[in-house]
Amino acid sequence: MVNILIVDSHPIVRTGLDLFLNSKPDFNVVGTLNSGIEIFEFVRRNDVDVIISEIDLPELNGITALRAIKKENKDVRVLIFSHQPEEIYAVSTIKAGASGYLSKSASVEEIEIAVRKVNAGEVSLSEKMDKHLRYEDTRKSRSRLFKKLSTREVEVLKLLSIGRKNKEIAQELDINEKTVSTYKARLFKKLNVTNIVDLIHQAKHHNLTS
Repeated sequence: MVNILIVDSHPIVRTGLDLFLNSKPDFNVVGTLNSGIEIFEFVRRNDVDVIISEIDLPELNGITALRAIKKENKDVRVLIFSHQPEEIYAVSTIKAGASGYLSKSASVEEIEIAVRKVNAGEVSLSEKMDKHLRYEDTRKSRSRLFKKLSTREVEVLKLLSIGRKNKEIAQELDINEKTVSTYKARLFKKLNVTNIVDLIHQAKHHNLTS
């Protein structure tokens, strides 16, 4: 039996996944949560094999939660199930400890396959992304531009893009403000911008805040 925890801020997504996954004889949805901060206590108190989680979560974003969960629970597999662009986020989430990345445009069959793959210890990505990672083009595309960013840089960029101030970012990521400034400087350099307005514009242009 595969024990599954669903984490998403949208009730319809949680309900839909719950109904579908529980219809499989060897799947058992042990819980559904609407925020990242709730995951830790739930996993401490319950037997969880696979977490299906969105990136955009209230209180604590999915990538930060993912990294912390994997520190405490190395055996728990995490499948990111998100509306955010795979070409931007897949690499960062895998680096942070996820076992797979699945778009919310995926079919129910693809969801089932992904859950089974990550539970078996495999990495689950779309065929397109898998090929892209294996046979990466040498051309400088938008995807390559964002692959140059570290997981932490992506987190900082995401938070800047939704209006967070340095102090708020430092508190959310549990780092000091000077470190946030360092990450901002790196983002300016890597994304070829010179100010915060252009940095946020660059993020929106690449659908990072959609």
